[in-house]
Amino acid sequence: MELEKKESCRKKDGKNCTFEFKTFVIEEINNGQISLNFASKKYNISRSTLDYRRSKLSNYDSKQTFMSKEQELKKLRERIEELEFVKDFQQDLIANFEKVTGQELSKKYLPEQLVQEIQRKKKRLSK
Repeated sequence: MELEKKESCRKKDGKNCTFEFKTFVIEEINNGQISLNFASKKYNISRSTLDYRRSKLSNYDSKQTFMSKEQELKKLRERIEELEFVKDFQQDLIANFEKVTGQELSKKYLPEQLVQEIQRKKKRLSK
């Protein structure tokens, strides 16, 4: 009777894997495409190694997405300017529409503050 030679319980050496491969495997697990156990069997990597890489990669991701206060403020100011431009453009459209049609629908459907701003724009347009 011949005994089968068992594979050693030693798994792949993580040093031979590229960083891209490690992130690929961890992203598959995090996205729910495969389970931790299945990834362990599929890629021949121990579950503890995968857990360790997941924790390290989450730290790496959080460091990459960190913005300083100045950067965040700058980004928010740009977004505010963008939204104010859109608001002004929409108010101009509403004012022109009301001027052409003669119907004042803004009073019926919009908050009082916006109605006042549109009325001011209409006065400026009529000058």
